[in-house]
Amino acid sequence: MSETIENCTHNCSTCGANCSSRQGESAKINSNDYSQVKRMIGVVSGKGGVGKSLVTALSAVAARREGKQVGILDADVTGPSIPKLFGVHEKAMGSDYGIFPADSKDGVKLMSVNLLLENEGDPVLWRGPVIAGVVTQFWTDVLWGDLDYLFVDMPPGTGDVALTVFQSLPLSGIIIVTSPQDLVSMIVEKAARMAEKMNIPILGIIENMSYLTCPDCGKKIDVFGESHVEKTAMAHGISDTLRVPIMPEIAKLVDEGRIEEAPLSLTDEFSAFLGKIHFEE
Repeated sequence: MSETIENCTHNCSTCGANCSSRQGESAKINSNDYSQVKRMIGVVSGKGGVGKSLVTALSAVAARREGKQVGILDADVTGPSIPKLFGVHEKAMGSDYGIFPADSKDGVKLMSVNLLLENEGDPVLWRGPVIAGVVTQFWTDVLWGDLDYLFVDMPPGTGDVALTVFQSLPLSGIIIVTSPQDLVSMIVEKAARMAEKMNIPILGIIENMSYLTCPDCGKKIDVFGESHVEKTAMAHGISDTLRVPIMPEIAKLVDEGRIEEAPLSLTDEFSAFLGKIHFEE
């Protein structure tokens, strides 16, 4: 590749080129003096509609129930849903030092573009580089405080925001969210290979909507077909997986902004999953 790239914007956070401007330099961006985050975990998917934001929220709720200090950075700028899951609607406030994240009922710290818009229903009509810049500002300008976990709810796909997060934020690794369909499993490969190419550890795979438990007989029904999570995990040398069932009561809690009231039986599974993850120090 040429050492000089035509029409370069000099914004390495939205560029995947390995040019001379990047060589020998760390692209990771430091947080502010008021944020001390031990582990930052990206929650990604190859496509939309697999329940990535739900998995992010349940992971945060599970960690909080374990007594951890937890935050969620909503990087899905054009499709933000994290505040709604937690029933948080007030606007974020700030000071000369930065922006204060909102607090959920149980103390999960949240930052999302929906906490900055005048009306929650307003569309975000920004181009990729602007959106990527907002995501980095959620890291540099938000006063996160002392956190054990900061979960980053990523938009679907492998576009600008994913590149920005992978290149610029100090990720401990990612969790990939999928669902049982063959098509989704194929697209998951793209997210996994992107992480591998950019040397981001894949911490585990969570298969959402994996099955439905019959309320009468207890039989597990594969509504969307046979699970592929173990096969996908083996292909990438991943040992930690979790199958999340379809639960109508969870859908109701999401609609009502009460995800923190999720059943203990479910969040205990997320706690066990997080507890098995091996982080490289």
